[in-house]
Amino acid sequence: MMRTTKAAVIAWLSRLPLFIAFIGLYVALDVASFIHPLHGLNITPWNPAPALGLVLLIQIGRQAWVPLAVAIVLAEITTRGSLGSPWISMVPALVLTVGYALLGAMLARRLPRDALLDDRRSLVVWLLHVAVGSLLISLAYLCSLLIVGLLPQAGWWTGLVRFWVGDGVGITVMMPLLLWLSSERGRARLWRSVAKRESAAYLLLGVATLWLAFGTGGHGGFKLFYLLFLPIVWAAARQGMAGAIVCAAVLQVGVIVAMRSLDYNAVTVAELQILAMAMAVVGFFVGATVSEQRRTAEDLRHSLRLAAAGEMAGALANELYQPLTALNAYAGACEQLLARGESGEPLEAALRCVQRESGRANDVLRRLQDYFRTGEPQLEAVFLDDLVETVVVSCLPRAEQAGVRLRVAPMPHAQLHIDRLQMEVVLRSLINNAFDSVIASPHQPRRIWLAAWKEGEERVCLRIEDSGSGLTVEEASRLFDPRVAPKAKGRGLGLEISRAIVATHGGRQWGEAAEHGLFKIELPISDLDTPPQPSVQPVFVEAEN
Repeated sequence: MMRTTKAAVIAWLSRLPLFIAFIGLYVALDVASFIHPLHGLNITPWNPAPALGLVLLIQIGRQAWVPLAVAIVLAEITTRGSLGSPWISMVPALVLTVGYALLGAMLARRLPRDALLDDRRSLVVWLLHVAVGSLLISLAYLCSLLIVGLLPQAGWWTGLVRFWVGDGVGITVMMPLLLWLSSERGRARLWRSVAKRESAAYLLLGVATLWLAFGTGGHGGFKLFYLLFLPIVWAAARQGMAGAIVCAAVLQVGVIVAMRSLDYNAVTVAELQILAMAMAVVGFFVGATVSEQRRTAEDLRHSLRLAAAGEMAGALANELYQPLTALNAYAGACEQLLARGESGEPLEAALRCVQRESGRANDVLRRLQDYFRTGEPQLEAVFLDDLVETVVVSCLPRAEQAGVRLRVAPMPHAQLHIDRLQMEVVLRSLINNAFDSVIASPHQPRRIWLAAWKEGEERVCLRIEDSGSGLTVEEASRLFDPRVAPKAKGRGLGLEISRAIVATHGGRQWGEAAEHGLFKIELPISDLDTPPQPSVQPVFVEAEN
């Protein structure tokens, strides 16, 4: 027990510089927000200091109780001046301490320590706790003031509304910013947001709207206050929650400065603060929605990348079949040559073949590894005829076995800047879908055609057509909808993945409504043209049983 207590004391003392800084900042915020105090008390329409205390409570828990109590007592004495004795002021101060401590404990229990309020669920939970918690704290605080005789009974209702508004606005607007600043992840996201050029644009818009709303003086802020929604919605829509909390804090400070400069009365200040809180809440919900959508899109891209990697891993056997078969044959040849005691050129030629095929297999594995690690294509110059030829030749055994006539028209001379392995997987997947459709169809003969042509000088279109059943107009429009059954004509994740791979290469893939199966791929032609390499296989390929 003593060892545990000693460790707790040491841990508390290690945070003493943090606590001293917290107390100083809390008192400074309390003094700075001492606007239109009711009966000279610390009941104002803007109270941001509790937001700082709640963040500290969430981050370090019970160890924050003592510095919070000290900060509140000092703030009460500082702001109220000579009203009552210091001992009398201790009562409402302790009430505030207990209230904020309980609210902080509730928030810490319902929200993760690293929560940044950047999703709608946590945002709603936080807002409900702030609204109910600040109301209960206001009730307890006002009752304590009545008990010690610091608040006239006639001013109880006005004090309750004003204190609730002040706490609600201060916590709602400032706590998200302070919470992000207390988190390493939050600080990094804030910095990325603020460092963008567009941040200066919406901040300038915020200054402009503040001038339009309050620059005319009087009560013009009510007439044009809606203009303040423009910069915060813009910031939230562009930068998510990070942009929303920065813009909300800037606008809140601007509103306070404007109201103090124009000497608005207490009632007007309170009403404007309610509008400011509504503005901040709207901005936060827009920001949280945008942040959620971006995370969902990123998760989807990640899942799609993993699924594509799985598809490519499934194609690994096909890609490695040829080099491994060749390696086995050349190794056998070397063994026979050595058994006969032969050396020289025949053996050297066989060894060169072994080296070439092992390099080919290693290249396949390297590309797959790179894709698993980065998800980015490894681009290189590839000629269309060479690409198509490699894929079609690997499909010939299946065509012969299934009795399918596989025909390839002459390919145009077009150099592509693509990831060869990925694009081979795409073409093989589409041809395999065509095989499945043809085999499942009762119609004869069984045929698959490949053709290509240039679309101007910048793009080339490749068509894969089969004699199987085609797509209806409705099926073609929903072809890439994941809710469509995956077994009908290749509609499923594989087709969606192939389209995503084509899209990463600047192309597009689609299926057309037709009597027979018809898919097309369009890819950009590379600007850097190199002389075509001689092909080791014929460009025209036909397999027929």
